[in-house]
Amino acid sequence: MKQKPERPDDRDAAAKRALSSPSLAQIRESLCDLTPKPIGKYRYYSVLIPLVERDGELNILYEVRSDNLRHQPGEIGFPGGKIEAGETPRDCAARETCEELCIRPNAVELIGPLNYIVTYSDFTMYAFLGRIEADALSRAKPNPQEVKRLFEVPLRFFLENEPDVYINELRPSIAKDFPLDKIHFKEGYSWRTGEATVPIYTYRDAITGEEFVIWGLTARLTQDFIQLIR
Repeated sequence: MKQKPERPDDRDAAAKRALSSPSLAQIRESLCDLTPKPIGKYRYYSVLIPLVERDGELNILYEVRSDNLRHQPGEIGFPGGKIEAGETPRDCAARETCEELCIRPNAVELIGPLNYIVTYSDFTMYAFLGRIEADALSRAKPNPQEVKRLFEVPLRFFLENEPDVYINELRPSIAKDFPLDKIHFKEGYSWRTGEATVPIYTYRDAITGEEFVIWGLTARLTQDFIQLIR
């Protein structure tokens, strides 16, 4: 069989492919300084679990978020926020705490990192344990744009009381136009599912009788911290 002569445009296309395909040495060089990160679009946050000592007893400090906030207004959380470009999770936790509580950096002692949460909704929340001076906190005037109020819960409450824990099942919502036929599953596909653990602490102030419900990620971080120190 007579071989077809190679056309100039075929040679050009082959040359372009060769130029666009890196060598093994080039691939090694490209990856030598790589810091692995999650594939996809992720957001990163960092919070501080603040301890406050009063009359020889340790308390955990919580915030009630401002009603003016776009996300989770009025809910209970820890000082913290989104990690800025070039900022470490540790620096973010310290900065956000000072900004929200309007206290000086020297009033906050960062004790160390705690376990962090990777959520199903594409963000990671880092956590750090810290200590805030009681006198500095008593003089503080939290930023009203972010903080509605502060309250403290004795550490012993969490050591003596387990949270109520609920399990929510997570199932993917498949797009109507997803081409199942192209992946040979015309009759359907067994998509992976998951679970979301939601602990809830209910704390009632012994003096005022006021009730606070600590739940969600804040409760998960609290519960994990208590398990670490038992």
